[in-house]
Amino acid sequence: MNLIGFLDRPTEGKIIIKGLDINELSDKEVARLRGLEIGFIFQTFNLIPRLTALENVELPTYANIRSGIDAHARAKELLTLVGLEDRMHHKPGELSGGQSQRVAIARALINDPAILLADEPTGNLDSKTGCEILNMFTRLNEDGRTIVMITHDPEIARYADRIVLVKDGIIQNNSE
Repeated sequence: MNLIGFLDRPTEGKIIIKGLDINELSDKEVARLRGLEIGFIFQTFNLIPRLTALENVELPTYANIRSGIDAHARAKELLTLVGLEDRMHHKPGELSGGQSQRVAIARALINDPAILLADEPTGNLDSKTGCEILNMFTRLNEDGRTIVMITHDPEIARYADRIVLVKDGIIQNNSE
């Protein structure tokens, strides 16, 4: 996940996105590319407690924003997309786990990234809310978004078109 998200650089091989090899870019250039092309969805949501849902969604645009995007309008649009139009002015402590995860998904989408990285995105959710999140991922994928999801749950893995099993850091299988 750290390699795909450009948090680490490979010691062997290359990571190329949009024709750019990240090993040939400065740290600043890698950070900008990450901010625009990768959306992170964390199991623990990582929302800022003192910010509203709307402000949390806008947060990634403070460092990076695609030209032509009105961050405030886009954040409102995304919160509506994830069903939280009536909760956008609430702080994380006023949201359920499922609502917090939907805020995290909206935040990950704010810069219209090519890839979403989701680390155990349903791990802290009840099964009904988890299913809603996975159905949302399916719709995002159908709309052309690449989603890389880490999970230990075989039920959740069934939502994937492709499963790669990793054990002790080594790829065990690669099913398509």
